[in-house]
Amino acid sequence: MSARETKRLDGLAQLWAMLGAGVPASIGETLGFSLVEVDAGRAVFEGQPDRRVYNPIGSVHGGYAATLLDSACGIAAHSQLAADEGYTTLELKVSYLRGLSDKSGRVRAEGRVVSRGRRVVFAEAALVDGAGRLCATATSTLLVFSLPPVEPPRAETE
Repeated sequence: MSARETKRLDGLAQLWAMLGAGVPASIGETLGFSLVEVDAGRAVFEGQPDRRVYNPIGSVHGGYAATLLDSACGIAAHSQLAADEGYTTLELKVSYLRGLSDKSGRVRAEGRVVSRGRRVVFAEAALVDGAGRLCATATSTLLVFSLPPVEPPRAETE
């Protein structure tokens, strides 16, 4: 499915098409995590933190957890968009409860939409380690905006 064709789909259909095609987001490739589940108002990411995401004091950088949580909140919001809508994070608040390391196992961030208005989505997410222990939580406020119409393909002239 082409990028033009996916722009004609609502948010949930876009995400299902990406999952079905095995198309990861670039940030997930960079940090080693991926979207594993999505449904209306819900998204789950999983990753395996390793030493590539360590900070200078010898543990996983807080930005790794924040990125997973932001992604879970954002994709949960994305799943509720119409085909002509986009979104961006306005605010993300993260609470760190337990540090991560390369021994944390496969981590899982689950996000869900708390409320969807015409222009604002409120979402929350939780990050657990491989043993199921809560490591971080987040709340997010996301702005919903209109996207420009998708232009039809131009006919080639000779």
